[in-house]
Amino acid sequence: MDIFITGIAQTALGKHPQLSVKELTRMAVDSALQDAGCAADDIEAAWYSSVRQGQMEGQNSIRGQCALVDYGFSGLPIFNVENACASSSSGLFQAYCAIRSGMFRQVLVVGTEKMFYPDRKEDMMRAFFGGTDIHELQSTWERLKGLGQGIGPQANAPGKWDQQSFFMDVYAALARDHMQRYGTTQRQIAFAAAKNHVHSTMNPLAQYRTPMTVDEVMDSPLIAWPLTRAMCAPISDGAAAAVLTAGSAMTPSQRARAVRVRGMGVSSTVHREPQDLDRHCVLLAAQRAYDMAGIRPADIDVVEVHDASSFAEILQIENLGLCGRGEGGVYTESGATSLGGECPVNVSGGLVSKGHPIAATGLIQWHELCTQLRGEAGERQVGDCRVAVAENGGGFLRHEDAAAVVTVLDRE
Repeated sequence: MDIFITGIAQTALGKHPQLSVKELTRMAVDSALQDAGCAADDIEAAWYSSVRQGQMEGQNSIRGQCALVDYGFSGLPIFNVENACASSSSGLFQAYCAIRSGMFRQVLVVGTEKMFYPDRKEDMMRAFFGGTDIHELQSTWERLKGLGQGIGPQANAPGKWDQQSFFMDVYAALARDHMQRYGTTQRQIAFAAAKNHVHSTMNPLAQYRTPMTVDEVMDSPLIAWPLTRAMCAPISDGAAAAVLTAGSAMTPSQRARAVRVRGMGVSSTVHREPQDLDRHCVLLAAQRAYDMAGIRPADIDVVEVHDASSFAEILQIENLGLCGRGEGGVYTESGATSLGGECPVNVSGGLVSKGHPIAATGLIQWHELCTQLRGEAGERQVGDCRVAVAENGGGFLRHEDAAAVVTVLDRE
């Protein structure tokens, strides 16, 4: 059974203290239903994701029911999905499987996140610790300190690790290890960031729309060496929603702009040694998605990856097979992943410039790829775009993502 995205939408990303979770949800759902040419009554089930709401607002349960019943949905099954930054893509996977089972014909998936609470900045930063095993924070940090020893002007990030952005410290340690093993340079990481800051100038929904050069990226304030602020995803609010429809249930108007879900692969943390990157959970998810879709990396025209830091983009394009292991920095610096290059990556601006509202990020990646496959991306349009891949990671355990979802989309 073929399953299609018949409607998809996202809000503008940024810091929106004036907008509530419900308001952001309503904006995304309204636009997605309109894009699909359907009404709330046409939706048979819904999957909803929001990570921060429980931590920051105390809405620890029934978040989807609160947001969607208030919207006007009545009586349908509503499922809440929390899987860190991979929450909405995990919801998409579950929704896809539910249609494949034959139980539903048309469903809704929503991801909404409010991360910015201007009067609660300490709580905002503390909330990041929930994305790893809170019982192993110290041992995780000690393990990370052993990676990439002696690389760069500082072996570890400045300040106390438990009072700043934990995930940027994680990415910095992984980056130093990659630099030590493969000769990746800080400038190559900066190139990935600069590329995405340029890409985001063409995305009207991006949080940042100011171009940056490689030197400007390297000169921005240090977060955790080798990562500077311009190489790190910002705090973002935003929402996205998608309507998934069985091919047999599509209307003629839906079929005209539908994007097919050709393959999905999901994995979680692999028990492995840090240097055994060929067993990385993202690589495993990618292999599953490619096998299901019947494609090879050479078939891919455009990619959105989870660059919560710009080093992550270099690592994940290796895991996706766009280049060889250890070649991500050189491949990026060659221009291959820039708009107009061999395989453009993060033409949306990526998480570092477009924004990263945690639970909504996976859906937002799908939104960009659907826009590309529909030929509606304007000046950032990738030419002759037919096969697209999204890589969305969530949380951190041991040496890698705690959850990984890789999706292959195409036009039939």
